[in-house]
Amino acid sequence: MNKKILAAFLTFCLFFPAVSLFAQKYQGGLVDKSVALVGNDVIMLSQLESEAQMMAARGMSVDRNARCEILEGLMVAKLFLVQAKLDSLSVSEANVDAALESRMLETVQFLGGEEKVEEYFGKPIYKLRQEWKEQLEEQSLIQQMQQKVSQDIPKLTPREIEKFAKETPEEDLPVVSTKYRIRQIGLYPDKKAAQLAVKEKLISLRERVLNGEKFSTLARLYSEDPGSVAKGGELGMNPRSIYWPVFSDAAMALKAGQVSQVVETPDGFHIIQMIERKGDMFNARHILIKPKYPSEVRLKAFAKLDSIRTEILSDSISFFDAARKYSEDIKTLVNGGLLADEYTGSSYFEKDQLKPADYNALKDMSVGDISEPFESLDNEGRNGNTIYKIINLEKLIPSHTANFKEDYSTLQDEVNRINSEAAVEKFITQKQKSTYIVIDPMFRGCPFTREGWVK
Repeated sequence: MNKKILAAFLTFCLFFPAVSLFAQKYQGGLVDKSVALVGNDVIMLSQLESEAQMMAARGMSVDRNARCEILEGLMVAKLFLVQAKLDSLSVSEANVDAALESRMLETVQFLGGEEKVEEYFGKPIYKLRQEWKEQLEEQSLIQQMQQKVSQDIPKLTPREIEKFAKETPEEDLPVVSTKYRIRQIGLYPDKKAAQLAVKEKLISLRERVLNGEKFSTLARLYSEDPGSVAKGGELGMNPRSIYWPVFSDAAMALKAGQVSQVVETPDGFHIIQMIERKGDMFNARHILIKPKYPSEVRLKAFAKLDSIRTEILSDSISFFDAARKYSEDIKTLVNGGLLADEYTGSSYFEKDQLKPADYNALKDMSVGDISEPFESLDNEGRNGNTIYKIINLEKLIPSHTANFKEDYSTLQDEVNRINSEAAVEKFITQKQKSTYIVIDPMFRGCPFTREGWVK
């Protein structure tokens, strides 16, 4: 296993514990036994086989060499855990508890209830929670130790970054993707009229159910939820917390067979029929319909945007001022329509960061061009709301090999990455020498990436 693959595997181990949520119980036909001892921490054969099952589930070949790679990854993780304990690192109980609740929720949802979970794992919920909490605490310590080692490197000076850029072969330097700086003017359709039409449709469907028609049949005909439409709108037994609160509240207020009034969520509008409720979990059917806008609404918006575009192209107004005057997108109009990343504040976007419709309009444009009107989505709700827009390509940075003058931060990140990996490798080598390590004879002949495991 090369170092990059091993590093990726180690990261995988941090987030996916040895006893996988969905891995089968250990049924290898062998009595479980320890296969390695790292310090005072034991690696069990069942633990290794659980990892092997996860690899197999992802379509990867799992032979003896693969198991050797898994074992090496687990031993590396143990080295970090041993040092974390020596350094008296502590875990955040709040973070561990939150991760435990997330894992339990995911498991209960996947298997269909707490009873199914207990049956699957062959032990009570309280015991699983105890075991998983211990695993999460270990993962937290390993992750903290990794971060401590990788971050404990000298700060780089601009001269060192420049030297790296000059001395590194061009083919080994990072490649900077094409980046776009964009301004937009957006108009929204009349939502009230479209929402009223959806509500009226759902009220009509609800009346049909109350008059004797099957909810599941109507869901197959009219629901716009691709995940449940084929099942007659049935969602399956799930915890209420996975749904929008307003959806869960409406569903939990129903008795079996009852149908809700129209419920609005960021996904659209629903009617819900309760099937079964158990504690904080329920199974229900729903019909989802999203507001739609007739072609005349789209044409009207396009006509207005085209008029604004013509006004800009005739130099009667700048795109900046037109955005402030006409745009209905409150997040960008103040800045003259300039798009900016909500998390980083950057005004430059790569292809994968753009809405597909935006990129399709943008891809053949030259700097300074203004697009024809087109339909896209904003960033609100789960999937976004319909918006009509024109965009201005203000600046384009073509894809290129990183250079010191234009891409200092990219080069800095690359050097930090290289130095962090080197620090991790140095740590592992040192700890191999100073840590008591014993490997079972069945794995001593493994072609490990690193020397020093077998002493």
